[in-house]
Amino acid sequence: MMKTRALVLHKARDLRVEEREVGTIGSHQVLLHVGAGGLCGSDIHYFWHGGMGSIRLSEPMILGHEAAGTVEAVGTHVTSVKPGDRVAIDPSRHCGHCRFCLEGMMNQCENMDFHGSAMRKPHSQGLFRDHIIVEERQCLAVGTKASMAEAACMEPLSVALHAVNQAGSLMGRRVLVTGSGPIGALVVAAARLAGALEIVATDIADAPLAAAARLGATTTVNSKDNPDQLNASYAAHKGWFDAAFECTGVGAVLPGIFPVLRPGGTLVQVGVMGDTAVPMNALVAKEISLRGTHRANREYALAAALLRDQRIDVKPILTATLPMDEATRAFDLVRDRSTQLKVQLSFS
Repeated sequence: MMKTRALVLHKARDLRVEEREVGTIGSHQVLLHVGAGGLCGSDIHYFWHGGMGSIRLSEPMILGHEAAGTVEAVGTHVTSVKPGDRVAIDPSRHCGHCRFCLEGMMNQCENMDFHGSAMRKPHSQGLFRDHIIVEERQCLAVGTKASMAEAACMEPLSVALHAVNQAGSLMGRRVLVTGSGPIGALVVAAARLAGALEIVATDIADAPLAAAARLGATTTVNSKDNPDQLNASYAAHKGWFDAAFECTGVGAVLPGIFPVLRPGGTLVQVGVMGDTAVPMNALVAKEISLRGTHRANREYALAAALLRDQRIDVKPILTATLPMDEATRAFDLVRDRSTQLKVQLSFS
């Protein structure tokens, strides 16, 4: 039986490279050699805190849900990919038969098996390993132009595309993005692709703001250095922006968006946070629509196509790549928001 190295988290800060069996390829499955994988916020929370909110690590789990690789072998009934193809991996394994899947809301699947998640027990094992067997439908071709590092950004780009879709048409609209980390910066890129006329991006560090500018922000605001600039520049006449995307997940940021969002505007909450006070009077008086957004749904294929055709350049968010053996150092490095956005791992 073929074996592979895997990056296994046993508890907070206890990360080990261990050997795991790869398994046997089924008729509709694909064997991949993983090339690159990105550290996501959930991976970071698992590593440093052993979980997120009520979701806790209770058994060893392979981390990772952002990855891309090269096809090494395919099952007998696989037709969409072949050995040698380079693919991004869709980490969502929806059941296909619950009421939400049947309604086309696969991201709300009641039986979701999402790679690298402790939500289920036993936990859903992640993608950070040298070799992995996945379903054919999880493999999305990225061609030869995109690097493995770029292809591994397919999942976070899908999240950004889904968030932008939650706001409705952005053609000719004025958009605010609070928080310009990897997801926020990709929301900027997705909003630009959707035809936004103006995109203002905020953050408390200059490095993410620089990435947001390269991805299409027309104006950037350092809200640490200039805490009053957003309100002073955009709150007049009941607000300036048609749509806002809150990507920080910091509860204190949310109320500050309402003064600069025009009546009838849409606020999409992208960042995950605990219970937070919402200024309901402003929401009611200005008839603001408050929307949530969760992972991605049909956007995975679009994200892969955008990367394949180089329609969106994700390189501005790629700040560091370390080998799998140095994963613990990668988790240290990613905490430096003054220099780092998307830190990735490479696999042998």
